Amino acid sequence: MVSTVTNSTTSPTTGSSSTSSSNPLAATSGQTQASNFLQLLVAQLNNQDPMNPMDNAEMTSQIAQINTVTGIQQLNTTMTSMASQFTGAQVMQGSTMIGHNVVASGNTIAINNGTGSAALNLASDASNVTVQVTTPGGQVLDTLQLGAMSAGNHNFTWPNAATYTGSAAPTFTVTATQAGQPVTSTPLVLDTVAAVGTDSTGAMNLTLQSGNTIPYSTVQQIF
Repeated sequence: MVSTVTNSTTSPTTGSSSTSSSNPLAATSGQTQASNFLQLLVAQLNNQDPMNPMDNAEMTSQIAQINTVTGIQQLNTTMTSMASQFTGAQVMQGSTMIGHNVVASGNTIAINNGTGSAALNLASDASNVTVQVTTPGGQVLDTLQLGAMSAGNHNFTWPNAATYTGSAAPTFTVTATQAGQPVTSTPLVLDTVAAVGTDSTGAMNLTLQSGNTIPYSTVQQIF
């Protein structure tokens, strides 16, 4: 006989029994929950009142619930497998970017072989564009006067990058004006992809030649 899901103890003097309130359906695993659910159903059948048996509709409903729990567990397993396969395929496709330059969201300057490189975007034409290079802590290292620029993306270099001795990549800010009025500008990272990988969530990351790592989702241009 299948054991019941409740614990009973018989008093040596009265023969009465007491029932535990533990619930086997508290398990979090879908497979364990389905197994416990089946044990509960069998226990109900074994202990039902012969003069008042379990209603057929109630028993059918419980069997349907068992199938639902098992189906959800199988679906979760399938989706996990599909997600893993998708991540692997994404990394393989991303490997084709190794050796290519990318423009991505960010405000760091990539220093490779003593040359600093970055990019910026202007929402409209500007008669004067200034770039201020700073340490990650905010100390000003250099100021670049780039002059007039048209709307769109523009690459630029930092000629004094070889003098930088900090361990973290320097950052920069952009100030642009047209006829004395400010022009919306956005700093951008410009670097070469050295490696491709994933983070703890499965999202793809790009390791750049300068040593910085950026999310693939921030990439705006590959060339």
